[in-house]
Amino acid sequence: MFKEIAEDFKAFRDRDPSVPKGIKGALEVALCAPGFHALLGHRIAHRLHRWGVPVLPRLLSVIFRWWTGIEIHPGARIGKGILIDHGSGVVIGESAVVRDRCVIFQGVTLGATGNERQWQRHPILEEEVVVGSGAKVLGPITVGRGAKIGANSVVLSNVPPFSTVVGPKARVVKGPGAVKGVSQSSSERGETEDLMRRIEALERELRALRLEMRLREDRDSVREVAI
Repeated sequence: MFKEIAEDFKAFRDRDPSVPKGIKGALEVALCAPGFHALLGHRIAHRLHRWGVPVLPRLLSVIFRWWTGIEIHPGARIGKGILIDHGSGVVIGESAVVRDRCVIFQGVTLGATGNERQWQRHPILEEEVVVGSGAKVLGPITVGRGAKIGANSVVLSNVPPFSTVVGPKARVVKGPGAVKGVSQSSSERGETEDLMRRIEALERELRALRLEMRLREDRDSVREVAI
C-alpha cells in the first residue's frame, strides 16, 4: 500500500504541469491535491475492505468524498501511479478496475448501466488510459491500454488499445478500429446533407411548376390570338 501511495505521489509530481519543482511542489501535492488525497483515502479503505472490516471502509470513502469531491468505492481496484487531475465529481464504482499510470480528469464516471446481472458491472481501464473531463464509461467493458477518451464522451462498448474515442455516443476516430470519415460532427453533417437534398428536390419541383405555368400561359396566348 505504501509503495502505491509513493507511486501516486510521484505521478502528481511528474505529470501535473501545475505542480512546481522542488520542496514547494512536494508540499503542494501533499497538502493541496484533492486527487492525491482521494487516492490516499482509497488505499486505506480498500485495504480494510479486503480484510472484511464492516462499515468503516464505506465511512472512510464518504469522509474523503466530502473532503475532496471524489467518490471511490472501497471495492474498486486502483493501480499504481494514478493521476486524478482536478478531480471534482469523479465517481468510480465498486467493481471498477483502473490499472497503472491512468489519468482521470474531473467529472468522470466509471459506472454501471443498471442492466448488469453479474458482479463485474463497472469498466476496466488498462494501463495508461486517459479519460477526459465529463466522460462516462459505463458497464463491464474494457478500455484498452493507451486509449484516450474524449471529454463528455459516453462509452458503452470495448475500446481497442491505443485508440481515441469521442462523442456523446462514442466512436473510434483514431487508432485500431477507426472508421474513415467518422468524427464527432458526422451526425450533424449527415443531417445537413439530408436537408440539402430536400432543398434541391424542392427547387426542382419549383422549376418544373414554373415551366408548366409558362407553357399554359403560352397556350392561352395562342388561343386568344386565334380567336
